[in-house]
Amino acid sequence: MDVNGTVAEGFEPVREAFAANFALLGERGAAVAVYRDGHRVVDLWAGAKDVDGEAPWEPGTAQVVRSATKGVAAAALLLLHQRGELDLDAPVGTYWPEYKAAGKERTLVRHLLAHRAGVPVLDRPLTPEEAADPDLGAAAVAAQAPVWEPGTDHGYHAQTYSWLTGELVRRITGRPVGTWVAEEMAAPVGADLWLGLPAAEQARVGRVGPVEAPRTAGALKTRPKRSVSEAYADPDSLTRRAFAAISPLPDENAPSYRAAALPASNGIATADGLARFYASLIGEVDGGTRLFTPGTIELARAEQSAGPDRVLVVGTRFGLGHMLHGSASPLLSPGSFGHPGRGGALAFADPETGIAFGYVTNGFRKSVTADPRAQALVRAVRTALAQ
Repeated sequence: MDVNGTVAEGFEPVREAFAANFALLGERGAAVAVYRDGHRVVDLWAGAKDVDGEAPWEPGTAQVVRSATKGVAAAALLLLHQRGELDLDAPVGTYWPEYKAAGKERTLVRHLLAHRAGVPVLDRPLTPEEAADPDLGAAAVAAQAPVWEPGTDHGYHAQTYSWLTGELVRRITGRPVGTWVAEEMAAPVGADLWLGLPAAEQARVGRVGPVEAPRTAGALKTRPKRSVSEAYADPDSLTRRAFAAISPLPDENAPSYRAAALPASNGIATADGLARFYASLIGEVDGGTRLFTPGTIELARAEQSAGPDRVLVVGTRFGLGHMLHGSASPLLSPGSFGHPGRGGALAFADPETGIAFGYVTNGFRKSVTADPRAQALVRAVRTALAQ
């Protein structure tokens, strides 16, 4: 496999790991980017643009990044807090009165961000067409009764995070979440990422799809524990119901799905766009714009939820929306914050080392929070820093 792009001196282990992902881990098409102290030190891509095609991946190829989008949504709300427009300790109903229904009047904004709101499921799932309508999605979660008392426990809001976060942004700013992210976050830092893909950008986005892990010893180690497998197999479990809040599952390659703005699941980005975005959270990018103050960085990685996750059935750690370093989702170091995308993508920042990382792929595996290909690249970055 020909690996294209560049690495700065000392980051050669990342190129080696990236090539090994194609040789040993069944990678079909992917890209990885790393920034250090606001400057790009890794920019690599290889393989096919489409999971089911032969056209080559090119500079600027973008992909659906699934739940890696949640890190962007969380950052939007933290930025609004930083600007004094959002109080993390206020009830959600302060900004969104309809949300007070069905026993949710005491849900705080920080509960919503940290997967403690108790509404990971919908009693009546939304169709893909309904899910793409922000009014219908917001109305559905506003009417939903929580399955645990908000604030008392945590469980991954796999799909409902879209309408929880998106509606808060819309209520506070008066703009759709995709528009606000584009104008206030992506454009100022020059990051190629979208919540709601513009028609003019459709051609650069590759087709995604499932890929099987090769039968190697390394792949076998990624098999989920029996309890996790059983939770995904049980149609009545919170796990299945949370991921099935949109049912049937949408076609992730459909132009209509890409054009929708679902902050939990359908962001589209390049690897460089994700890495550049996270670089802008922890410092100036190429000597220019930064988004977070030091105080907001500390808010982003202050632990809010930890322990057994009622939806994912493993131990997870969350700050105010971002996943934190832990066994379920290893990042670079204990101070890192970011978010994986189910079956592939990963993006995070590590303030202590100045590292920002972005990885995207067109081949989705069965992993949920710790894809072996992304983890191999993270280990390579760790090796590079230790040299």
